[in-house]
Amino acid sequence: MDLGIRGKRALVCASSKGLGRGCAEALAAAGVDLVLNARGAAALEETAAAIHAAHGVQVVTVAADITSDAGRAQVLAAAGAVDILVTNAGGPPPGLWSDWGRDDFIRALDANMLTPIALMTALLPGMMGRGWGRVVNITSQSVKAPIAQLGLSNAARTGLTGYVAGTARQVAPSGVTINNLLPGIHDTDRATSLDGAVVKADGITMDEARARRFATIPARRYGTTAEFGAACAFLCSVHAGFIVGQNILLDGGATNATL
Repeated sequence: MDLGIRGKRALVCASSKGLGRGCAEALAAAGVDLVLNARGAAALEETAAAIHAAHGVQVVTVAADITSDAGRAQVLAAAGAVDILVTNAGGPPPGLWSDWGRDDFIRALDANMLTPIALMTALLPGMMGRGWGRVVNITSQSVKAPIAQLGLSNAARTGLTGYVAGTARQVAPSGVTINNLLPGIHDTDRATSLDGAVVKADGITMDEARARRFATIPARRYGTTAEFGAACAFLCSVHAGFIVGQNILLDGGATNATL
């Protein structure tokens, strides 16, 4: 399918690896020029070179912490007028409710709620002025069904979801859509980290930890970054203009809900 976005320009955050890289690769395959951001310069440059070699699109890199004011300003200055924004940031660590204080919540809110809002605030006016734009926020399945040990993520990402619900309806008349992708467990460093915590807590092997989690997913596997990226690229396409303010699960059926 031709996604109709060849020649568009996208900013993809946290895109040197994992789900962000999957989104960047799928957009590049559709002919979209990219501005890629991540904190680690080496991994970011490797990703940019691989994507350019594979797809021939323009790729600009900005190694910066997107969750900081200074880093965000650096990224936005390099990005310029973008048509597509994909927000993404690593999730806060797991733990118990009794472990977290105010500073923990502020860090989670800064990374997973306030940073995406700041990026949208900066870039939506340009998209609206040009009469077309796409925003995809990578959140989590936990906004549909909370994950007890991920309370910091539950709180921050649900706050972002509430903001998007109203904002998406306000910008849609200008040809701009905002939607959220809600990943379950995908085969990324994040999954390895979460499984590693189970290994440490329960004294089992990594294979055993993964098998245990596979059993909770009807698809009996983790998702891939390629299939996640394909879903993101579709939401950014000309075919998705009637999808507004939605929260789309990509979790292999793990969230046990009717709606």
